[in-house]
Amino acid sequence: MTRVRFAPSPTGSLHLGSALSAVANRRFADEHGGSFLLRIDDTDAARNVAGGAEQIVADLEWLGLAWDEGPLRQSERSVRHREAAHLIGEPDAEGALRFGQLTLLRADGTPTYQLASAVDDADFEITHVIRGSDHRANAELQSALISALGATPPEYIHHGLLLGEDGTKLSKRHGASSLADLRDAGIPPEAVRAYLEELGLPRHDVHLDLPRLRRLSIDTLGALPDAELAARVGVPVSVAPVLRGARDLCEAREYARHVLEPEPAAVDSPETLTRFSELVEGGLDAKSVVRELKAVGGSLKAVRLALTGRERGPELAAVIAALPREELLRRAALR
Repeated sequence: MTRVRFAPSPTGSLHLGSALSAVANRRFADEHGGSFLLRIDDTDAARNVAGGAEQIVADLEWLGLAWDEGPLRQSERSVRHREAAHLIGEPDAEGALRFGQLTLLRADGTPTYQLASAVDDADFEITHVIRGSDHRANAELQSALISALGATPPEYIHHGLLLGEDGTKLSKRHGASSLADLRDAGIPPEAVRAYLEELGLPRHDVHLDLPRLRRLSIDTLGALPDAELAARVGVPVSVAPVLRGARDLCEAREYARHVLEPEPAAVDSPETLTRFSELVEGGLDAKSVVRELKAVGGSLKAVRLALTGRERGPELAAVIAALPREELLRRAALR
């Protein structure tokens, strides 16, 4: 049976390049009726951060990516790693154990990344290792180690890296480098997952396309039912109309504040506000109110200021639709 693994180090929120590998592994397992193992490669204590493993799990859950086994922590298998190393060779005078020029066990007996990775791939019968091309140099070493342990090496598949627009290593200065960055920017997880699925297994390095991500964000939010959209923004479902034009969840929250937290503003347009109140009392729907105001030359800017305290924002008709009749009249009367 096909068995793949995703093996990030617990160094913080998942880098987008790592998320690309995770999605590729999940898809490969699904396409081949296989199994997906989540393994936390935490043998390098100096690089680990507190809560790093939990952050990885949370990131994958946010992305909607499930695993079939794990999460398995490599650090919990150190005894097995040492046993495997002694099947390959003997420690030197300093206590370190090497395989050619490669250190398998440090002098203090702790396993290195190469040993732990090879042993775990062998023990869990991983058939395909799918990862970024920056790991290509490890394939020959790990394959040799697995063979030395008497197991069959997996097939190694390396995909291109996800880089910044300028072709350098992806970092925050490019607009986003991790799932946390995109989550903080209000990009919904479905949009991120769709973007990574589109990239597939790139043969060459690819540049992060933030405009494409934002288009997918707009599509995702536009497809959500009112109740779901409102729940994600954290507002009553009645506010949903005003959220529809938002490009991301951050903008949607700002639009919601326009309706729920109006700012004080001076409005000197009594004729427009009087006509607005008459149209609302007459039972016209939001779009008809805006159309009638335009027809008589009313100041839409004045109405927006009266309702939200802001000169710009979501469509005025959406703001009107999101507020109860009594609240519309109250805000117009205050001016």
